[in-house]
Amino acid sequence: MTPLYDRDGWLWHDGEWLTWRDARTHMLTHTLHYGMGCFEGVRAYDGPRGAHLFRVVEHTRRLLDSAHALDIPLSFDDEALIQAQRQCLVRNGLTNAYLKPTVYLGAEGLGLRAKGLSVHVMIAAWDLGDYISPEAASIGLRALTSSWARHHVNISLCRSKTNGHYVNSMLALNTAVKAGFDETIMLDPEGYVAEASAANIFLLRDGVLHTPEVTSCLQGITRDSVIHLAREVLGIEVRERRITRDELYIADEAFVTGTAAELLPLRELDGRHIGARAGAPPPDKPIAEASLTARLQRLYHRVTRGELGDDLQGFAGWLTGA
Repeated sequence: MTPLYDRDGWLWHDGEWLTWRDARTHMLTHTLHYGMGCFEGVRAYDGPRGAHLFRVVEHTRRLLDSAHALDIPLSFDDEALIQAQRQCLVRNGLTNAYLKPTVYLGAEGLGLRAKGLSVHVMIAAWDLGDYISPEAASIGLRALTSSWARHHVNISLCRSKTNGHYVNSMLALNTAVKAGFDETIMLDPEGYVAEASAANIFLLRDGVLHTPEVTSCLQGITRDSVIHLAREVLGIEVRERRITRDELYIADEAFVTGTAAELLPLRELDGRHIGARAGAPPPDKPIAEASLTARLQRLYHRVTRGELGDDLQGFAGWLTGA
């Protein structure tokens, strides 16, 4: 695999374009040392009308909200950042891509009381490839409940997609992967289900879709997309509430959602086969085509790729052409 730094292409940095290999930052950059910064992950897809960004308006708004919550002033507004993301696709000749707008602080000083720090914004785009194997996307993930708790609402900013928060995610995920699992499920400080390492979680029980309320977990944009598709296209009731770990054990179905992950089935948690009570296929078999998880996977695939039939015309506003 080619290292990310060894590529051809262009990056947007503070309103200017840099060649990919010329992109440099100082080793004393404040964000590198303290994690004070924020970012987004945005997907672009090739569709019937060419390349488009998926829900870039919502992602960019969240980036600005994250910076504001962190008290980092930005000199670029949402329109300038959206245009830069569109241009990033065109300049790099990309159609299917992952974009990472990032806000970070400069190298004018170190320490918690550092003053006069410059604020920088960069955008990179590259071909993500398969986030996970097609087999895993069909069969589902094996997960372990983490001993690492999600942040309490008074410990950090739960609405901000902050760089430093992801140390928590990596600790949890690395523990699970070393134990032979694909993913981890994190609980909040009170013991309720929060989210996966970098994805939101849903469960289906008796025809109703449930997802944790947004407290310790990030207010995911893919999460929001799935809620809209379930309610408005499939007519499924969705409840946002506190969920206990054992509710996942006895769910009829469960899945996780995220920009990179899209929508992936969760087939096992802590050694329990999810859906066993509801007659789900064995753990080594693909999920049923008629399952809600599979139906939402297909709907999400269609809307992100711009395959908007009569049932999905109302979601055309989620697509921004390059």
